[in-house]
This record gives sequence, structure tokens and C-alpha cells, in this order.
Amino acid sequence: MTAGLSPEFLRLIGAMMAIHAVMAVARITGTIWLLQQGHSAFLVGVQLALISLTPALLAGPAGAWADRYGLWRPLVGGALLAVIGVGSALAWPSVPTLFAASLGSGAAIALAAVAVQREIALIARSSTTHSQALYSWAAMGPALSNTLSPVVAGFVIDHAGFRPAFLLALLMAPLAVWLLRAQRHTPHPGQHTASLMPAFDLLRNRPLRAMLVLNVVFAVSWDAHSFVVPVLAHGRGYSASTIGLLLGSFALAVLGVRLLIVRFAGRYTEQGALRAALALCIVVLGGYHWLPGVAGMAVGSFLLGLALGSVQPTLLSGMTRVTPSERHGQALGLRMLATNATSVLMPVGFGSAAAVLGPAAPLWLMALCALAVWPVTGQRDPPHS
Repeated sequence: MTAGLSPEFLRLIGAMMAIHAVMAVARITGTIWLLQQGHSAFLVGVQLALISLTPALLAGPAGAWADRYGLWRPLVGGALLAVIGVGSALAWPSVPTLFAASLGSGAAIALAAVAVQREIALIARSSTTHSQALYSWAAMGPALSNTLSPVVAGFVIDHAGFRPAFLLALLMAPLAVWLLRAQRHTPHPGQHTASLMPAFDLLRNRPLRAMLVLNVVFAVSWDAHSFVVPVLAHGRGYSASTIGLLLGSFALAVLGVRLLIVRFAGRYTEQGALRAALALCIVVLGGYHWLPGVAGMAVGSFLLGLALGSVQPTLLSGMTRVTPSERHGQALGLRMLATNATSVLMPVGFGSAAAVLGPAAPLWLMALCALAVWPVTGQRDPPHS
């Protein structure tokens, strides 16, 4: 199935996988550490919010830096910040250092992932392969990373402890740099006139605005699942390995649905795909709390993974299609800014809602949000180039 994908493209996928693994392993390790130390769900929400804080702060400049400098400089800068943050948690696991790991791994996503996504957008523009298929392949890295990371991290925690799990997260950052080492001598685009501020003028583009709204709802629903599953499973007495398997079932569905998109790209409309995903989200988010046992939760996570995993290739394809190629980095940075600015506040709100209304409250909140944005899917698809 990888026929026609260049070694350069495959290395980009591998680097995306490694960068996301830093965040995914650090996130689940920190969450379980906080819960096992007796800290509240609110503090878990703060930790998850901090993962989104640095992308929210850096997203606009990160997109402009990617347009200006290309891939290598943002990649190395992001990896370095991840090593500093996760390294502090490895040296001394504590609430402050867990927060540092969250900030560092979030910064890596902001700087490195936007630069990698911009490279993929350039490849997609010149490729004969359908753009949704290419973005689905590109999304395999994060999907596979999110499938394996919680399972492996939970196993390592149960059998070796928290420090080895943080070490695993730390090693992923230099791995990403190593995979793309051939890019270190590639000349950067040199677009020195590009602004380093978020590209808010792009919001005049109506199709882009609609996709940003949907992206925020889908992304925060993903965050709600990541928050609720460990809290709910811990409250039911499940082990770290079981929590990892539940999160892994979600990520396995993400991986599977993106493989299907590669196979069937171009055979459905963006509007139809987004409506189907939104409808499934509403149903699963609303009913997840009542799913019985580990098997029930695994099925619910899998179904939600199908819905949420299907939308990123569609949204990325549409967003880069309706923006000029020289501003792809800024458009992708704007997407990250919109997503993470919301995600900074929502996990804290998740923690507060869970503390007052029960652990499933964040899922109910996102089901209502998904229902509220349903009219956005009725707007016409953005035009194809």
C-alpha cells in the first residue's frame, strides 16, 4: 500500500510519529502518576491544558517560521524543548516537572508538527495522488503513535515504573531529528517578508472559518476522551495497562479509518464525511458513561476513534486547498492556534465539571457542542483547485 510514496515522505511520517509519541507517552504517564499519587481530576485537567498552552502561544509564529525557514530549524527547536521538559520529569517526577514535560512536549508539537505538515502540503500540491489520501498517509504517524504509546507506556509503568516511561518519551525527540537529518542542508524558503504574527486575515475565507470551527469541536472531543478514560477507568479500579489498552483501542480505530481513507479517497464528499463523523461523535459521547465494563468502554473508544480519526485528512486537505501555497504554514498554524487555545481552557473545565457532575460530564458537554455546530456542516464544500 506504500507504493508511490517517496522515502522523503515516509521519513516525514516517521518523524511525525516520533514527535507525537513524546507528547502521548508523557501525557499518559503524567496522568497516571497524578492519579496514583492521589491528586484530583482537576489537576489532571491542568496538566492536559498545559500540553495545549505552548501550541496555542507558538502556533502563529510556528506557521510563519515554517514558511520562512522550512523544516529543519523548527524541528530541532521543538525537539530541544521536548528534551528539556520531559528530561526534568525523568530526573525528578513531581507536579512541577510534570507540568514542564507538558509544556515541552506541547512546544515540540507546535514547532515541529507544523513544519512537517507544511512539507506534506507542498508534496500534496505537486503529487498526482488525491490529497485526502496523502494526508491520510501523513496522519498515520500520529495515529500509530497514539495507538502504541498508551499501551507501551502502561506496560512500562506497571513493570518498570514511571522514570523508564519518561525516558521512552524523551528518546522520541532525538529520533525525529535523526529521521530528517538529510534536511539539515536543505535551503530554507527564504520568505523573509512573512509576518510572524498569526494570520488572522485568513479568517475572511468562509470555507476556512467553517473548517476551523469543526476542527476545534473534533479536537476538543478528542481531548475530552483522553481526559475521561483514565479518570473513569481509575475510578472503576482498572490498572495502568488496562487504561493504556482502552486508549489504544481508540487510537487503533484512528489508524484503521485513515487506512480506509487512503483506499477510498475521492469517492465521497467532504460534507458527507464530516456529517457522518459528527453524528457518530454525538451518539458515542452522549452514551459512553453507560457502557459496561472494559469491553464496553473499548468498543465506545473504538467507535469514537473512527469518527474523530476520519476528519483530520479531510480538514487538512480542504484548508490547504483554499489557501495559497506560500501561506500553508500560516494556515496550519492558525488551525493549531484555534485548536489549542480552546484546549488550554477545556481540560480545566473538564476537571471542574468532572469534580461536580461526575467523570462523564466532559463527554456530555462535547456532545452538546457537536450538536450545536451541526449547521456548519451544511455549508457548501470549498472549491477544488
